[in-house]
Amino acid sequence: MTAHPPVGFIADDITGATDLASAVAGRGFDTRLFFGDTAVHADGGDALVVALKIRSVPAEEARRAAAAAAEALQGAGAVQLFSKYCSTFDSTPEGNIGPIADALIDLTGARLAVHCPAYPANGRTVYLGHLFVGDQLLGESSMREHPLNPMRDSLLTRVLAAQTAREVALVPLPVIDDGVAAVSERLVEIAADGARHAIADAVRDGDLETVAQAVAAEPLAAGGAAFGAAFAAAARGGANEGVPGSARAKVPAGPAAILVGSLSRATRAQVATFDGPVLRLAVEEMAAGDAALGRMAAFVGEKLGDEPMLITTDFGESRTRGGVAGAVQDGVARRIERTMGRMGAELERLGVRRLIVAGGETSGAVADALGLKAARIGPDISVGVPWMVAADRPLAVAFKSGNFGSPTFFDDALEAADA
Repeated sequence: MTAHPPVGFIADDITGATDLASAVAGRGFDTRLFFGDTAVHADGGDALVVALKIRSVPAEEARRAAAAAAEALQGAGAVQLFSKYCSTFDSTPEGNIGPIADALIDLTGARLAVHCPAYPANGRTVYLGHLFVGDQLLGESSMREHPLNPMRDSLLTRVLAAQTAREVALVPLPVIDDGVAAVSERLVEIAADGARHAIADAVRDGDLETVAQAVAAEPLAAGGAAFGAAFAAAARGGANEGVPGSARAKVPAGPAAILVGSLSRATRAQVATFDGPVLRLAVEEMAAGDAALGRMAAFVGEKLGDEPMLITTDFGESRTRGGVAGAVQDGVARRIERTMGRMGAELERLGVRRLIVAGGETSGAVADALGLKAARIGPDISVGVPWMVAADRPLAVAFKSGNFGSPTFFDDALEAADA
């Protein structure tokens, strides 16, 4: 497949990038993941994914970072770009989904950006512009109380319209049901009417394929990981379903550790299910930094090599709603993220070679502290979460979004590493 230019992807956070990379690799693409735009280079990969940390930064900062990543991808040969964001459309009235897409429209000269965040395999669907999480509207789901980007409006055309001065239109499900030609015709009409953004409905995997085929020749598309993989395959005229095991990077042997910075319901269940050694560190310790690092080093020194171990912040059940929001507001959460990053680097120094990180912001902090530049995609753990192997040393990492995975995710990850 390397006879074709690579498809370039820009992800707004680390866990989203790994989710996307897993989905794209599953379509038969030799996929590279780069941590930041300065690491991007052309090395024969079919799909080049740049992981940024711009979901919750100021809109202008996000625009600049996305544009820099796009230019780096174009410099590596990509002529088609995809802006990847969360399937729950995490954003605020200021951005950053709209501002990023606007920057990429300007850079690529695209007639419009077609957005499809749907991820049916993970229960995210879009119908008549409304986003559902399972059987709940987005604004009635747990995302309503998200500590950084609370999502209280389910109508994506309205949410996106608040983030851009450009008109937003809809490609409704009945049009998609009529097939690729009908979607293409609708997009021509939308562009002729002056809109530069279009939200596409999708309730089944086949809907993603239909929309992707309609935009296969476009220089730009945007949405969730499932649509990104469909877009890549359509842009290439189709790809092999599944990658042979030999094409995936092998996870190196060595001690394993789990670093938890997420307080999502799914991650709390995973922590409760884990039956190995657990170190719970108080919020005050984590915010201070050095004390937490000292306790962790002592804990790891006793347990390293015996069995996988887990380190987590102990917010306490009574604080999982108001406490998180307060921590975000007063900066405690940011200090905890920095400590988590330092812990990730210390775990590698102490000999950990398999590191699982739960939480999007935590994952970004750990990736920075580890100095990760590029990685190959390893075996999948669950939908949207693969192991990744650093390109420059024997270290495997798995970055997991807080809401992803079954209660046995940590055990599943360790089994997948040995498969």
